[in-house]
Amino acid sequence: MKIAICSKGNTLDAEVDPRFGRCKYFLIVDTESRQVEVVDNSENLNRAGGAGIQSAELISSSGAEALLTGHCGPNAFTTLNAAGLRVFTGIEGSASEAIDQFNRGDLKVMSAPDVEGHW
Repeated sequence: MKIAICSKGNTLDAEVDPRFGRCKYFLIVDTESRQVEVVDNSENLNRAGGAGIQSAELISSSGAEALLTGHCGPNAFTTLNAAGLRVFTGIEGSASEAIDQFNRGDLKVMSAPDVEGHW
């Protein structure tokens, strides 16, 4: 399965970024092989508005089925949900640790955003 992880860096050792729409990178990871595709999110990071929606569209086009992030606002959450992605928030630590938690089933799928817009 492919998952997307909001990351501060471009490796699995990098810390999970607490921001979704304005994270520096998305790591698109195959949970079995741990093969990583790095997606630079600098265009949305510096966007004046709509970063969450644009980032959600970027993730949905990546083939990922789930998103692991620190937080997710309402517009991004709605867009991700409409694309059929499961959203997991409250993720901390390294991207590698997040994958381990996901594979063990330790994470809970969110049914609503966990922060207000423009967080």
